[in-house]
Amino acid sequence: MEIYVNREHLLKEIAYPRRYQTDRLLRTSAVIFIIILIFLLLFKPFGVSGPEQKMSYFLICCIHALSPAIILYAYFRVLNSLKERKVGAWTLLREYTHVGAVLLLAGTAGFLMRDLIYYNKDNWSLHYLLEEIINALIAGSLFYILLRLTGFYFESQKGSPFVLQFIPLQCEPDVAVKQSLLFIKTQVKQDDFSLCLNDLVFVKAEGNYIELTSLKDGQFNTELKRISLTQFDLQLSEYPNFFRCHRAYLVNMLYIEKVSGNSQGYSLSFGGTASTVPVSRAQLESFNGRYAELQLKFSA
Repeated sequence: MEIYVNREHLLKEIAYPRRYQTDRLLRTSAVIFIIILIFLLLFKPFGVSGPEQKMSYFLICCIHALSPAIILYAYFRVLNSLKERKVGAWTLLREYTHVGAVLLLAGTAGFLMRDLIYYNKDNWSLHYLLEEIINALIAGSLFYILLRLTGFYFESQKGSPFVLQFIPLQCEPDVAVKQSLLFIKTQVKQDDFSLCLNDLVFVKAEGNYIELTSLKDGQFNTELKRISLTQFDLQLSEYPNFFRCHRAYLVNMLYIEKVSGNSQGYSLSFGGTASTVPVSRAQLESFNGRYAELQLKFSA
């Protein structure tokens, strides 16, 4: 599984995660409860002697597992009601901030429950408040990282690698293609045409026609040619930077600036235009492989 990350990924706007959406929130909280409960029962992390416990260890574990699950559910239910009023965009940095707030609340709740669970004259001391908060932040962060890595793994097993960030390819213009002009033959001789490959950004199929999008002198231009995308693609087979990423699209990988999406498909973006090009799920592995080949070629 290849992961590409740049310094801007924390602030890049992303879709609001399904795990926090209202219809999935109860299931997410239940998963958190079960995982924490199993961990506490197996590893017994509490360094408290038996006489200090007001109840059985199993009940103590259930309380400590239930508390963060309830806090997470209540916190994101409130947040979801605010999001319906369009409060801000979602980013990884925003997610980490909210997860940190949940852990801080969970640690505070653990401190407030001490008098219910333990016989200890220092239950309300600052020492135990800091201890509960620090334990919640450390253990919660480890659980969060583990759950996210597990999620990434299962996404990658759906058929393709999971890509977080695409690093744009860079090369000298004369390395990109063997020649700037290519004569394209069509089924009808009078429809044959010459094409500047250096300027071609992407191609879209339109029935028996193709729509060529090119960039020249800082301006994007489109033109329609009577030839199928399959016939056109065959005539570009000698140029590895042109890739058939979808049954209806062919892209010049040298112009790609951003890649978003997951193992279900990518969306390619280009500087200076709002147009995007999809990469189908079936082509994800080939796309990543071609990118790796070009990156190695142009960095040599």
